[in-house]
Amino acid sequence: MEAVAKLKNVPTSPRKMRLVADLIRGERVNKALNILKFEPKQGAARLEKLLLSAISNWQQGNEDVDLEEADLYVKSIFVDSGKMLKRLRPAPQGRAHRIRKRSNHVTMVLDSMTPVQVEEKEAPKKEAAPKKTKKAKKEDKK
Repeated sequence: MEAVAKLKNVPTSPRKMRLVADLIRGERVNKALNILKFEPKQGAARLEKLLLSAISNWQQGNEDVDLEEADLYVKSIFVDSGKMLKRLRPAPQGRAHRIRKRSNHVTMVLDSMTPVQVEEKEAPKKEAAPKKTKKAKKEDKK
């Protein structure tokens, strides 16, 4: 069962928020909370509150399931640009420079891991077989 939480009109540029969002994408909830707690960037505190809100939303929809047994993880998190306030700043010789005050919208989706997903996440990755050279391909054809 998925849970969604949205954060709208955050007065930070989307680029700065994406740097923090990339840190927790695909991580388990406990690890994501630890990452956000100790991350010095400004967006981390807002994403931490959003993650706690998403956990709360999941609990509301799944009252019969224990939170620790569910093994929640951040299924997806994406940052879209929001409103842009355009301002002018005086510049030398009667000119003006445009200042763009950006904002963003963040959407976070949590999901519980199935036993198959847990095994795939923890299993070591297999090494790819070496590619065959042209000589080896010709020998195989003979």
